[in-house]
Amino acid sequence: MTRKRHGGAHDHDEREHHGRGMRPLKALVSLDDALRMLMELATPIERREGVPLLDALHCVSSMDIVSDIDVPLVDRAAMDGYAVRAPDTFRAGKFDPAELRRIETLYADGVPRKAVTKGTCVEVATGATLSNGADAVVMVEDTERDGDVVRVYTPVHPGENVSRQGEDIRKGEVVVHAGEFLTPAKIGAIAAVGEKDVEVYAKPRVAILTTGDEVIPPGEKIRPGQVYDINAHTMASVVREAGGEPAILGRVPDRLENLRAAIKRATRYDLVVFSGGSSVGEKDMIIDVLQEMGTLKFHGVAVKPGKPTVLGVVNGKAVLGMPGYPTSCLSNCYMMLVPMLRTMARLPPAPEKVVELPLSKRLVSTIGRVEFHTVRVEDGTAVPAYKESGAITSMAHADGYIEIPANVDLIERGEKVRVVLF
Repeated sequence: MTRKRHGGAHDHDEREHHGRGMRPLKALVSLDDALRMLMELATPIERREGVPLLDALHCVSSMDIVSDIDVPLVDRAAMDGYAVRAPDTFRAGKFDPAELRRIETLYADGVPRKAVTKGTCVEVATGATLSNGADAVVMVEDTERDGDVVRVYTPVHPGENVSRQGEDIRKGEVVVHAGEFLTPAKIGAIAAVGEKDVEVYAKPRVAILTTGDEVIPPGEKIRPGQVYDINAHTMASVVREAGGEPAILGRVPDRLENLRAAIKRATRYDLVVFSGGSSVGEKDMIIDVLQEMGTLKFHGVAVKPGKPTVLGVVNGKAVLGMPGYPTSCLSNCYMMLVPMLRTMARLPPAPEKVVELPLSKRLVSTIGRVEFHTVRVEDGTAVPAYKESGAITSMAHADGYIEIPANVDLIERGEKVRVVLF
């Protein structure tokens, strides 16, 4: 396999490696085995924190939220119209209306002062409290008013167009259960019972490191031999999208002592993710550091793109090393990091949007490795979009990807493929 980076080895690195050259990836683990080992380390976060209601969207409630009130608080008009005694309208018809006398007008925030008695009604706006004596609301479009005389042309039955007290939520009812994912609708339900703060499980804090002396942050002036740090930003975006809180800790120089210090510092977080340093170049020291500081779970996965992936455990924290090539890095983030992180964040599995489309041209694959190919959806076909592992546009300009199983070496043009949309 080729080197993942452009920069050459420095003399001090050669000395630290005692003159070793490139070390090939040995036994590759299957993608299924890699995912199993990752998920074994995906411990759900136990930390809890109180957050303002608006900040709780897409968090997970850590406690039952119980209502202290009925919702609605009282019987309310569900329509604009007239609050009435239903029996007063039973004889009403299109050509023979029932006539009632209006005694009051109420808006949504008004408090009734008069009771509805036989032959009377109260003009109400939607949401207005229902007057004593009234048991239904006639819609305004089914009436005609002349001064305080109201003609009703359509009968109503008791309870019609009325939102009953506690009909939505009863006092003492659990509005949201512990462990529930907070959607906009659940945020609304919490607001309905008057809570302005909510206790949630904290989001996993993810340390993001970048290796490589050639990598510089966006915004700096670039020169030949350097590349902007794509991976830190794509990884941070995936972390945020999957329910975590990314912390970009910056570039780590290609020196053993710097790598040791960076990983030690990063293990204060819940999960450590880095890009580069996991391929076969003589500067790829991460394997030595992981074995020295903790446990190496695997080095190399039978997947394309993304073979040079590494997993270790240091100070009880998972350390996941992604390939340096941007497409490989991002692809592995979707395949490996997202399910792990969503489990830690107590989120349900990410829903997949899948379409079946004919392939626009023949694809050749490698037997023994699961392959992921990015595609664009054009004119009802799946058009391969993959350029090479170093091209971020392989994914930026793609609509989704197809998975080719390890036992398949060829997909013909026109064959239906399963496209997972981004």
